[in-house]
Amino acid sequence: MTERETRPEPEPPHGEPHEGTLGSRLNWLRAAVLGANDGIVSTAGLVVGVAGATDDRSALLTAGLAGLLAGSLSMAAGEYVSVSTQRDSEKAALAQERRELREQPEAELEELTELLEERGLTREVAREAAVQLTERDALRAHARVELGIDPDDLTNPWHAAWASFLAFTAGALLPLLAIVLPPADWRVPVTVVSVLVALVCTGWSSARLGAAAPGRAVLRNVCGGAVAMGVTYGVGALLGAAGV
Repeated sequence: MTERETRPEPEPPHGEPHEGTLGSRLNWLRAAVLGANDGIVSTAGLVVGVAGATDDRSALLTAGLAGLLAGSLSMAAGEYVSVSTQRDSEKAALAQERRELREQPEAELEELTELLEERGLTREVAREAAVQLTERDALRAHARVELGIDPDDLTNPWHAAWASFLAFTAGALLPLLAIVLPPADWRVPVTVVSVLVALVCTGWSSARLGAAAPGRAVLRNVCGGAVAMGVTYGVGALLGAAGV
């Protein structure tokens, strides 16, 4: 076998972390954009609904802050629980790989060879690459190729929780400030316009991060936000008129 034929052997395992890292970063960015979007829509719906019933600034501020804190803390807790479960699963999978490598190293070497073959390498090149990767770091090789996990970069539930908390808070601040800062007659119009502009931005950003056409995503985002504000404002106005 020539040197030219064997040269590609490190590429599949070496290329995978870069792709995985990029995908992970894009997932975090999408999660941040969607978290901000949730903060915008949910808080806007809440404060516009209250504005339909009353123009009291204190009531609007209280409702907006309550919605912001409840939403951001709920998002943070949900992400913490979800990512903690994912991290536990990753640790369990790594522990199983350690046990299998210790108890049946030849079977694991054959498994790694077959996985590399499935990625397009010939049997001979895949076997040689598997041997070299096993000699270098068997657990890392199996974790990345077989499980798609980087053992040195497991998901962090605290990072996820803080990211969700901050993203939701950043999104919620926009409708909250828009509803309490302008004069009474301008509060709802300013809030609606500000929210719709922000939804255009988050819809466009989420579509671009997902490599999708932004037009439909922006339209869905804006329509969803507009419907949410319209419904809550209508309900608030009816309750206000009824003296509830």
